[in-house]
Amino acid sequence: MRRTEILQEIRRMRFGEVYGGWQEGKLSQEEAARLLRVCSRTFRRQICRYEEDGLEGLNDKRLTQASHRRGLVDEVMKLGERYRRSYRGWNVKHFYSWYIRDGGNRSYSWVKNSLQQQGLVPKLKKKGVHRRRRGGI
Repeated sequence: MRRTEILQEIRRMRFGEVYGGWQEGKLSQEEAARLLRVCSRTFRRQICRYEEDGLEGLNDKRLTQASHRRGLVDEVMKLGERYRRSYRGWNVKHFYSWYIRDGGNRSYSWVKNSLQQQGLVPKLKKKGVHRRRRGGI
């Protein structure tokens, strides 16, 4: 489970406890919001979503949406096939120059990451520290 999913689950559990206290009249909206570390307006919005959709209404919608810049599966597969067929053994820099000449419109980083995810190009080791402080000075 990723960290964001864990935090989302904790947020839902805390909301359930605070919502119960608010329903029973033990807490005011301001107190409940302060316990959840949100403003009172956000707490009221969460109440509306919770009453409409239950705990699923409290999910962070940003976690489930795909990026609009994300490449289509067909495009990624076509890129990998093109590299395998004609450019195997080339480094990414040379392949990218030919990719752009042939009408490609993605960034160098996107091409490099796509080829690395498919296992066609190895990830390089991280470079060391450029300059290190000398000891004893």
